Formats: sequence, structure tokens, C-alpha cells
Amino acid sequence: MLDELVERDGRTLFEMCTRLVTKHGLVLSCQAISQYLAVLESAGLVHSRREGRYKFRDLNTEPLERIVTRWLRPDTPEGAP
Repeated sequence: MLDELVERDGRTLFEMCTRLVTKHGLVLSCQAISQYLAVLESAGLVHSRREGRYKFRDLNTEPLERIVTRWLRPDTPEGAP
């Protein structure tokens, strides 16, 4: 799911369901994918925004960047060179 949002932000649930089935062969219900997206959103990795009747999901890489920085540079404070 994150890979799909890296490829293009602003996907709707229907787009995510379609891409996961056609590109990755992942057969899950849209309800299950919606639940996974909700978990990613609660972790701060996905932001959702509503435009009219559509809900778009965007990737937020900031939490991942902090983790990678912490793992790769454990002796420096949050990414300081």
C-alpha cells in the first residue's frame, strides 16, 4: 500500500483496491484495505483528505525518515549531520 502511495499520492480507496489486485495480485476486500489504511493513518504514515464525496490518501514519510535516521545515525540527534 505504501509503495502505491509512493508511486502516486492522492489515491482513492477504489484506486488502491484496483491497483493492489491488478498489479500485486493481492486479493483483499475494499473493507479490509480500508482498515489497513486506517491503521497506517493512525500511525501517521498516511494522511487522508476529502474533496467532495471522494477521500484521497497521501503518504507521509516523515515518521519513516525519523526512524531511519535514528537507526542509521544513532549517535546524532534526529538527523543532525
